[in-house]
Amino acid sequence: MYDERKTSGVSRLAVALGAGSLLALAVTGPLHHLGLLGLAGAFGLLKWSVYGALATLALSIAGMIADARRSTSMRTAAAAMMLSLVAIGSLGVIAWKGSRVPAIHDITTDTVQPPPFLAVLPLRAGALNPTDYGGADVAAKQQRAYPDIVPLLLNVPPGRGFDRSLAAAKAMRWDIVASDPAGGRIEATDTTFWFGFKDDVVVRVTPQPTGCRVDARSLSRVGGGDLGANAARVRAFLAAVNAGS
Repeated sequence: MYDERKTSGVSRLAVALGAGSLLALAVTGPLHHLGLLGLAGAFGLLKWSVYGALATLALSIAGMIADARRSTSMRTAAAAMMLSLVAIGSLGVIAWKGSRVPAIHDITTDTVQPPPFLAVLPLRAGALNPTDYGGADVAAKQQRAYPDIVPLLLNVPPGRGFDRSLAAAKAMRWDIVASDPAGGRIEATDTTFWFGFKDDVVVRVTPQPTGCRVDARSLSRVGGGDLGANAARVRAFLAAVNAGS
């Protein structure tokens, strides 16, 4: 005879597994950001959190079917299902976002003569992604996905354009690695909020007949794709420079 106040072992297991999976998903980024978990370990933990969430979903359904007459067990199984759906949904959003952008990690306003990286090269020792530009294929993918990423033309002297660029980089809390007013170059590193990934940026300010031109390039150190992060960074930087005074 069923006791509605009892919770079945399947439902309890589902809740425990769901809570653990969601916790693993939540702490993966911060642990990597703090340097407590390497890249391989972080992705491994993410993978197992997905497996755990899927197993939780299966167990919660099994619990609902097996204990349909136990109201307490049903509520527990429903709670487990909610935990699994939150975890799966969070990763689904990331996957959906990644499917909408090209798998590139180097964005520049000048795809013909991209600003080269110089000062940050020692900091990129061991980085998985080289600083050499990918060429026409990468340029074509960028143009299709981000046609608005183009050089910024300012009706101000190059020196003033450089000052506005440097102010914008500092306002975005980039770590300034090099600042060369005479050469019109800025190199910096930006750290992503959640995982703490390091992306490098180079800014080039060149004279123009009516003012100056500002080019920017943002390059990830790891990852085949960037979920659109580099384009968003360049776009935000150019907007800040354009709005500067």
